[in-house]
Amino acid sequence: MDKLRITGGRRLSGSLRVSGAKNAALPILAGTLLTDEPVRLANLPHLHDVTTMLELLGHLGAEVLVDECMAVEIRAREMQTLRAPYDLVRTMRASFVVLGPLLARFGRAEVSLPGGCAIGARPVDQHLKGFEALGARIDMADGYVIAEAADGLRGADFRFDLVTVGGTENLMMGAALARGTTVLRNAACEPEIVDLGNFLNAMGARVRGHGTPEIVIDGVERLHGCAWRVMPDRVEAGTYLIAAAATGGRIRLTDVHPGDLTAVLDKLAESGAEIATGPDWIELDMHGRRPRAVDIDTAPYPGFPTDMQAQYLALNAIADGTSHVTETIFENRFMHVQELNRLGANIELASVSHAVVHGVPRLKAAPVMATDLRASFSLVVAGLVADGTTVIDRIYHIDRGYETIEEKLQTLGADVERISG
Repeated sequence: MDKLRITGGRRLSGSLRVSGAKNAALPILAGTLLTDEPVRLANLPHLHDVTTMLELLGHLGAEVLVDECMAVEIRAREMQTLRAPYDLVRTMRASFVVLGPLLARFGRAEVSLPGGCAIGARPVDQHLKGFEALGARIDMADGYVIAEAADGLRGADFRFDLVTVGGTENLMMGAALARGTTVLRNAACEPEIVDLGNFLNAMGARVRGHGTPEIVIDGVERLHGCAWRVMPDRVEAGTYLIAAAATGGRIRLTDVHPGDLTAVLDKLAESGAEIATGPDWIELDMHGRRPRAVDIDTAPYPGFPTDMQAQYLALNAIADGTSHVTETIFENRFMHVQELNRLGANIELASVSHAVVHGVPRLKAAPVMATDLRASFSLVVAGLVADGTTVIDRIYHIDRGYETIEEKLQTLGADVERISG
């Protein structure tokens, strides 16, 4: 099993190109099932989760072609099966969004209940309530959701009980081929939702309001193929900005949308970073200074993202002062605290959703273990600033969401290598 070995103490400095967004790529890949015509996708990140989704599409019967430029062409002409199996869905929660496209186009779908990171209960009940509102019959059997709409889905006015990104994506895709108009209220507003809506419109869908809490979809009879470039990964961008700030370094990111990162950039500025932005770039410079502690409360977009809570908590661990970090999205997303404390951090869990971080001047290397995708990078941030050599085990979590992490960190001057054993 691969591990990362990091010798800390170096300030990150240099330039990086931001990869395509995993959280946009996965629902867009599922959306290719909505048409029998070829769909060509560019800027897909080379990640294990993307490979898993491509494998799932191939299992269902789609033709998947990768060209010399690493663009992917998918044609879902004839499905071999409408069943998304446990072996694939269990490893990645986002694969559950094939339910909407399969149900909308073929009138039936069987999808295993999902897996993914162990960061608390993330039920799919909102997905299922939405599809029932669109006229589907939902049954559960042997760990599978069995959805049927023999006469097709029909438009409906549906309000989510809580904001859910995956539920919004699934219902958007299902409604694209439904008869009539669907209104999704209390919808997620994330930039990845905007990218999916724009992609669907490029296929001939009629989606409007994506990026606001009320999305309106006028169903169409069929969708056609298109070419689409996946948006930049704002989580990867924010993660490397945080890592550079923690080390007192300087970084320039290219191929990025600064407007998607306003909440994170505001916090970094509060921590003492000098930040400059352009149309597709961000520069951060700490001028060698130790960051200041800042309070973090996660919230749905445009609030501070839960997917960057762990990384910022690691920054706060070596910041000047005491900070409070409150997690409002998932109830089990502080599993990294124990590992950070092994490195010498002083973090108290006041409750399952609230951590008090007393910044310390230095951390000290120790062997640690990754527990989920984003928490794993908090350990990388800590390792970069710790005295000595830190070894991080179970980095397959990192590989699910970060492309060529050791190469990118080496480009920035970090002393990091991937080792086996």
